[in-house]
Amino acid sequence: MRLEPSHLNPDPAAVPPLLSAVLIVNNEEAHLAACLESVRGIADEIVILDSGSTDGTVAIAREHGARISTRAFDDFGRQKQAALELATGEWILSIDADERVTPPLAREIARVVRDPNAADGYWVRRTMVYLGKRLRFGGAGSEWILRLARRQRARFAPLPVHEHLIVDGRTERLAGALDHLKYRALREHVDTINRYTELAARRKGEAGRRFSVLHVMRIPWELFSRLVLRLGILDGRAGIIHAAMAAFYAFVQYAKLWRKAE
Repeated sequence: MRLEPSHLNPDPAAVPPLLSAVLIVNNEEAHLAACLESVRGIADEIVILDSGSTDGTVAIAREHGARISTRAFDDFGRQKQAALELATGEWILSIDADERVTPPLAREIARVVRDPNAADGYWVRRTMVYLGKRLRFGGAGSEWILRLARRQRARFAPLPVHEHLIVDGRTERLAGALDHLKYRALREHVDTINRYTELAARRKGEAGRRFSVLHVMRIPWELFSRLVLRLGILDGRAGIIHAAMAAFYAFVQYAKLWRKAE
């Protein structure tokens, strides 16, 4: 698919950047500025692949000196791979608009990308702020994700949803955290569930998966697992709501698969 850059690096003979921050966006004006501010000082290049924003996203990206291209969205894996291929840095940092690089993580990244003995990729611990509350339990408070890598060693798994970075080579962990500001209102979460379950149901159908009555049990199992086994109830109201929404997501993807089979 053809990419349409809004502006390019004006000096192709310039020294290649050390670190490229890479994002895919669509109508992210509420989050983008703070995200880009969090990589100020560590990213030599900001690459943004937009899929048709109609709000102020592109203007905000330009204000922060980003290199912007456009591409019609098909799925997350292909979109993020296309964005990665636009980067020119020795290293890439894959980040979403609703994530923030914390100062300790920024300092670690700045050190790692200048270390000749660095690994090929690095996992970072992502923490979640859900409906304004930081979650600590329930499986959502802390997860390890691969986000920093040598560009020539990195690629995205070609998955329509739940895409992830793959690194050919040695990987290690960083101590600093990446904050994930996940949803300010429940309607945003519901909208995301609707989009993601459509992609998940399509992927499962293509893989030959079928609905089973056992999938109905995903709802009570997810609630028990998150609230009791993983202590999500200790996060109070936000933790309980998050667990219920996760249970809803787990079932709806199979419900859509079942409906498509009619």
